[in-house]
Amino acid sequence: MTSPTRRQFLQSSSTAAGSLSLASYVHAGNADARKTLQVALIGCGGRGSYLAGVFQSNPGVRLTWICDVDTRRLQNGQKLVRGPVKASNDIRKVLADDTLDAVIVATPDHWHSPAAILACEAGKHVYVEKPCSHNVREGRLLVESARRNKRVVQHGTQVRSTTMMIDAVKLLHGGIIGDVKVCKAWNIQKRGNIGKGKPGTPPSTLDYDNWVGPAEFIPFQANRTPSGWHWWYHFGTGDMGNDGVHDIDYARWGLGVDTHPSLVSATGGKFFFDDDQQFPDTQLVSFQYPGSGKTGDQKILIYEQRLWSTNYPHNVDSGAEFYGTGGQMFLSRRGKIAVYDARNQRIKVKVTPEAQNAPKHVANFLQCVRSGATPNGDIELGHLTTSLCHLGNVATRLGRSFQFDPETERVVGDAEADSLMSRPYRDHWGKPRGA
Repeated sequence: MTSPTRRQFLQSSSTAAGSLSLASYVHAGNADARKTLQVALIGCGGRGSYLAGVFQSNPGVRLTWICDVDTRRLQNGQKLVRGPVKASNDIRKVLADDTLDAVIVATPDHWHSPAAILACEAGKHVYVEKPCSHNVREGRLLVESARRNKRVVQHGTQVRSTTMMIDAVKLLHGGIIGDVKVCKAWNIQKRGNIGKGKPGTPPSTLDYDNWVGPAEFIPFQANRTPSGWHWWYHFGTGDMGNDGVHDIDYARWGLGVDTHPSLVSATGGKFFFDDDQQFPDTQLVSFQYPGSGKTGDQKILIYEQRLWSTNYPHNVDSGAEFYGTGGQMFLSRRGKIAVYDARNQRIKVKVTPEAQNAPKHVANFLQCVRSGATPNGDIELGHLTTSLCHLGNVATRLGRSFQFDPETERVVGDAEADSLMSRPYRDHWGKPRGA
């Protein structure tokens, strides 16, 4: 049997989250319902440490491996594990263990897709932190690897498993505010200044060469390693990919668009911070979805970001406003919801407030590993959302709009923008297959 096409999968994925079976191209391998799942943690930083606790809180799960290229983090990671655990600074050694069922990828962004692809190719299921890729091409390669190897891959956008969000999206898709035409999402917070640094010598505890991995090599600099990498083109995806991806995800979900946009526009830049940060601290991005092309079928998703402010719409740092032909819905992953009719009168809804829920998301992943069912944050959905972050960052970086082909996943008529859909790689064992 041939694997479903991307278009076929997207059509099927528009039904209720987690309700489908991937049996035709995903199987649970040797992870039956009765055995203890053996899991590896790749990346022992803050997020990895948190996920270690969440995974271990589930019955029938044991962390048997931890991996990090920094020996200090590796030692700290060992303290998080309940029971004996193997440790390595080389993911290849971890993935060679045939008893391993799944891995958690909680590395810096530039390693997310390469590590997840290596894991899929080694026959492991994957929980990959957001954003699932460093660029659009990587994301597609990860989807293809998951399908080719019949692996369950869950993207770490945990709103997908939050009951409040599932119920709210059902209301939107059921027409509570009519035909939803526009959504404006925001991520507004006050970040710190990363300062200005100079190339230096990495600490003796850090294998910097493998920290860089398949990315082009640039010298060590203290304000980008081990934690400042979010703000560098080489390693991160800015705050749009770091935190805004969550809000973009439920914005896209509620808007009901299950493909890429065809037109991307953006404005912004560094309006506040005088430091080494390469990504913008101020950003306004618009994504246009033409639908069938007929009048009345178009939709727009707008994303706003300010990294120097504590003045939030609706008094919440992360949220989205959905505008339909019959009303408006305000929704936030912080556990807030409000619905209004066409005359701005409040509509009472039976939706229980609930903040984004990572434990539910992890539990959903583990259930799907055992059953082969579709995870709530399936990697195809993660790729579509993460690609918006990449497209928005590229448009902001270049200071211009561009057309995008949703089928080929290439920029149309703009060679410079199209070149940023991928990236150069050096000759390294972690280079993604097909890159």
